[in-house]
Amino acid sequence: MGSITAKMAAGWLRSVHSYRRLFIAIADLLLVSLAYQLAFLLRFDFQLTAEEWDRFLWSLPFVLVIKLSVFGYFHLYGGVWHYVSMRDILAILKAGTLGSFFFSAAVLLVLGRGFPRSVLLLDWIFCLALVGGGRLSMRAVREYRRRRRPDDAAPALIVGAGDAGEMLIREMDRSDRLGYKVVGFVDDDPEKQGRRIHGVKVVGSIDQLPDLCHSLGVQELLIAIPSARREEQQRILGYCRKSGVAFKSVPALDELLLGRAMIGQLRDVRPEELLGRAPVSLDFERLRRDLEGKRIMVTGAGGSIGSELCRQLATFEPETLILFERAENSLYFVDLELRRLYPHLRVISIVGDVLNRRQVDEVLQSYAPDLLYHAAAFKHVPLMEENPLEAIQNNVFGTEIVALASREAGLKKLVFISTDKAVRPVGVMGMTKRVAECLLLSLNGGPTTFVAVRFGNVLGSDGSVLKVFQQQIARGGPVTVTDPEATRYFMLLTEAVQLVLRAGAMGHGGEVFLLNMGEPVRILDLARNLIRLSGLEPGRNIPVEVLGLRPGERLREELILDQEELLPSADDKVFIVQDHHFDPEAFQRNLDVLRSLTMGRDQAGAVQQLRFMAACSSPEPRGDVRL
Repeated sequence: MGSITAKMAAGWLRSVHSYRRLFIAIADLLLVSLAYQLAFLLRFDFQLTAEEWDRFLWSLPFVLVIKLSVFGYFHLYGGVWHYVSMRDILAILKAGTLGSFFFSAAVLLVLGRGFPRSVLLLDWIFCLALVGGGRLSMRAVREYRRRRRPDDAAPALIVGAGDAGEMLIREMDRSDRLGYKVVGFVDDDPEKQGRRIHGVKVVGSIDQLPDLCHSLGVQELLIAIPSARREEQQRILGYCRKSGVAFKSVPALDELLLGRAMIGQLRDVRPEELLGRAPVSLDFERLRRDLEGKRIMVTGAGGSIGSELCRQLATFEPETLILFERAENSLYFVDLELRRLYPHLRVISIVGDVLNRRQVDEVLQSYAPDLLYHAAAFKHVPLMEENPLEAIQNNVFGTEIVALASREAGLKKLVFISTDKAVRPVGVMGMTKRVAECLLLSLNGGPTTFVAVRFGNVLGSDGSVLKVFQQQIARGGPVTVTDPEATRYFMLLTEAVQLVLRAGAMGHGGEVFLLNMGEPVRILDLARNLIRLSGLEPGRNIPVEVLGLRPGERLREELILDQEELLPSADDKVFIVQDHHFDPEAFQRNLDVLRSLTMGRDQAGAVQQLRFMAACSSPEPRGDVRL
C-alpha cells in the first residue's frame, strides 16, 4: 500500500512539474492584477468612485495582455523561483519597465489626459515589487531552510574569502549534500577582516587557524584558494596541519574553468602536494605533432601506468588506440572510460598475455601500430622475491617476445617502462628490469627503435607505498616503514606518463630517458606527512613502526650506472642516459643460459644467473649522482 501511495505521489509531482509554466503565468497574472489595483487604491486614498472602478475594470485586460506578453518574451515563465539570481531580477526589471511603457503608451493614446498618470507610475513600482519580490521570497525561504543545518553537521572554517570561498558558501546554501556548518572564513587580506560574506564573518587570518579551530570547535577546514602559488599552498597546508583537524580543498582553478570539476566537489588534499617541488610539465604541442593520427598500442593497459598512458594518449587524437591486457576487469573499465570520454576514438581492447608470442604476432600484424608502449610487468618487490621465475619469465622474456614481434612486424618504435630500481639492483624485480633494458640495447639497430624510460616511485600507482599508508591510517594504524633513513625518488603519475610520451617522441634508439625528480624523500617523512594530512598526529593518534628492510629493498635508490653518461635532451627536465660499454653478443649468450634455467624451473640457478647478468652491467658505485 505504501509503495502504491508513493507512486501516486510521484506521478502527481510529475504532472505538477509539467504544468509549472502555467502555474507561474497564473501567479504573475494575479500579481500584476494586484499591483494595478493597489495603484488605483493608493492614488484615490482607497475610496474609488464608480467611474474609477469602471476605468480600472475596463483597462485591466489591457494591462494583463501587454505585461504577460512582455514577460513571456523575456522568458520569465521558464525560470525556477528557488534559484532566482541577479540575472533573473534584471530580466524582471526590464520586462516590468517595458511592459509598463507599452501599457502607458496605449492608455494615453486611447484616453489621453483623462487617465490619471500617477496610477501608471504606481503600477510600475508595485508590479516590479510584487513580481520580483515573490520570486526573491521563494529563494529566501529555501535558503533559510537550507541554512538550518542538522545538529550533526560538522563545524567548518573556509580558508580563503575570495571568489572560490564565496562560490563554496553559496553552493553549501544551495545544496544539502555538503554536510558542513560554516562558522567563519579566514583570510590574510586585512581589508576583509570582520566583513561578512553571505552572512558568514571573516574571523581571522590564516596564521590564526590553530587558535580559531580550538575556540570555535572546528572539525574540518575547507581550503578555497585554488589559484594560490605553490609556496603559499605549502604555508596554508602547514597551518592546517598545526590545527590538528582534517582538511579538504576545492578543485584546482584550471579544473573549474575547464568544467572538469565543480566548486562543491571538495577533495582530500593530495599527499603529493607536500613533496616539495612543482610538478613537471612537458611540451604538449610537440607531443601532439608526434602522436596525432598514429596507431598506438599499450601493453599492460589496465595497470596504473598503462591506463594513465591510454588516457593521455587519447587526448592527442591518435587514429587507433590498442589496449593489450590480461586482467579482463581492469581492461574493461579502462575501455569503458575511454569510449565514454572519447566517442570518436577508435579503441581496440584485447585480452592477451605478452608471453603468448603467437597472439602478440597476430595483434601486431592485424593492426600494424606505429608505436608501442610496453608497460606490462610484475612490479611488487617482495612478491617478486618470492616468485623469481615468474618475474624473470614475465619481465625479461615477455619483453623479448614483444620486442622481437615488433621488429618482425616493422614497428617504428617501442618504448619500454623501466625503473630506478634497475640501477645496481639488489632485488629480483630490479634485476629483471635491468636485464630487460640490456635486452632492448642488444636488439637495437634494426627497423624498430627501442628506448627505455627510467623513473622512481609513482605516487598514485597501484603499487604505491601511499596506498598502503592510507589503508593503515584508515584502520587506525600502525603505519609501518622499513627504515627511518630509507629514501626514494617520487614522481606523480601524470609526470611519469608525460615522460614516457616524450621519450617515445625523442628516442633515436639505445637511450634510457630519465626525469629530473628533484631530491629523494624520506619514507618516514612521507608517512608522517600523510598522517597529518588526515588531521591526525603521528605517534599520538597513529603509531609509526619501523620493520626493517624487506628482501629485495635497499636504503637509497640510484639513477645511473658508472658506465652510463647523463646527457641533456630537448627538454630541460628530461635527461638521456647513454651506455657506451655494452656488449650485445655477450649479453645474448648469457640470456640463453637464463632462458634454459628458467624453462627448466631451476629457481636457484636462474636467480644466480640473473644476478650475474645484472651485476655485469652494474659495476660498483662511484658516488652519488646529482641531477
